[in-house]
Amino acid sequence: MENSGTLYLVGAGPGDPDLLTLCAARLLRSASLIVHDGLVDPAILDLAREDATLISVAKQRSKHTLPQDEINALLVREAKAGRDVVRLKGGDPLIFGRGGEEAEAAQAAGVKVEIVPGISAANGAAAAAQIALTHRDASSVVSFVAGQCKELKDQNWAGLAGKGRTLVIYMGVKTAPQIAEKLMEDGLSPDMPIAVIENAARAEMRVLRGLLAGLPDLVEAEKVISPALIVIGEVTARDNVTLTQLAQTKLQEEASQ
Repeated sequence: MENSGTLYLVGAGPGDPDLLTLCAARLLRSASLIVHDGLVDPAILDLAREDATLISVAKQRSKHTLPQDEINALLVREAKAGRDVVRLKGGDPLIFGRGGEEAEAAQAAGVKVEIVPGISAANGAAAAAQIALTHRDASSVVSFVAGQCKELKDQNWAGLAGKGRTLVIYMGVKTAPQIAEKLMEDGLSPDMPIAVIENAARAEMRVLRGLLAGLPDLVEAEKVISPALIVIGEVTARDNVTLTQLAQTKLQEEASQ
């Protein structure tokens, strides 16, 4: 349709407005309609222009303000009415953000779609916690999984966690007991280091560290709430001093060879 608006699928990053892309910030300041997730930080929404319409389609475990089909219909309807629509998502739109589904629905309806990537929750949280998801001495593989899938126990995570690997679990707070049980049943050591990063890149961020076997107790005792990521792997047990010392030692060794 000639008069159709554009749907912008925009990544809001992990929470800190300073971590928005320039394109995301520009669209927020110009959009007349912003449809946003519940986990988008209010400080980011404050960047919207004063007369913008903000619609929350917050999702919670087993409770959605709008089912996904209705969100798709809303985006298409508003764009076809001639409005440019910013669909604002925490992290990156295409990593557990259902951005693919929304893009497909819009494209099928003849609506133009543009995707503006954001810093993923995993990258943003790891950087804020100063955890290197890969490290030459600890991990050469990183995997992202969703901890809130239906039939979690039937998901095949074989080979995703263990020595030399890092596993990042989105949406795993409520299912922490099942996650720990599943990984240990698959052969992962109960002593594997883990970290839980809550409210990453925000003033109230917490980084909680422990071992895989103690993950459920850690989440319960510390009353961890979303947004939070679980990182499993040896990289979570390395602090900044250790990383720096190892890097310096390796440089000295290479220089002497």
